[in-house]
Parts: sequence; structure tokens; C-alpha cells
Amino acid sequence: MAQSQFDYETYIRTTPETLWRALIEPDFTRQYWAETWQESTWEPGASWRLMIPDGRVGDTGNVLEIELFRRLVLSWRVDHVEELKHEGHSRVTYELEPLGTSVKLKFRQEIDRADSELIATMAQGWPHLFASLKSLLETGDPLEETRRWPEGH
Repeated sequence: MAQSQFDYETYIRTTPETLWRALIEPDFTRQYWAETWQESTWEPGASWRLMIPDGRVGDTGNVLEIELFRRLVLSWRVDHVEELKHEGHSRVTYELEPLGTSVKLKFRQEIDRADSELIATMAQGWPHLFASLKSLLETGDPLEETRRWPEGH
């Protein structure tokens, strides 16, 4: 059982297929996730990494579970912030549930560490990121604040 975790839910007016693509495809993530993109073959056991716009590797892990358009579970280590890297890998779970013309996105990040600085830090950013994703899918425009990688990071 995880000792630290962050849970989030939102409803997005879209289809499971479009939301899935928005979560993993570079053409989507670059728009709402500070110009970052993910690299993976998206198969169970495959490596995964989040790339920073300047070409650095931001975060790494593996695909633990994948059920197309429904569930994605990743191991996730923040590599670009030394203060967080030492905590090791957390577990990130995305679950998509169609509800009429919307999709319920359930998200959890957890780690087997009490009072995790990683979870506390990431919990500050996820809601803004998901709001930008929702805005992109529903209006065609992400939130301005999440469009660019912050200078000096």
C-alpha cells in the first residue's frame, strides 16, 4: 500500500480515443504540457520517458499496464530535479471511463514513502496540467501558463 498519494478526477467533453491520444501523443502533449513529449512504444514493460524541450530527459520509467483507451499505469521517476530523483519511482495511473458525451479521467500518483516530497510537489502541478488538457480538448486552446517550459528549469 502506498504511503503517499495524490488523487484527481475530472470530466472532459471528448471521447476516450481522443483523450488517450492527448495523454500520450507528442503532437498533443507539446500543446498543453509545457512543450514536452513522451517517448515509448506503449507496450507492457516498455521504457518510457518525458522529454524536455531543450532535449534533456525530464522523467523516466516503464509501462506497467496498458489497456487501450481505458487504463495506463507507469512507473515514474523525476530525473531533472535532484531533490526529487532520490525518492525513486512512483506509480502513476490514468483511468478513462466514458460517460455519455464526456470521459471521466481518474488519476493517481503514489509512492511507498511517508511524507513524500515528490508527491507534494507533483500534486501542485497536476491540476493545472489537467485543466489545460481539458481546455485544449473542449475549446481547442490550452491554458496559456502551461504552453511553455519555464525558463531556468
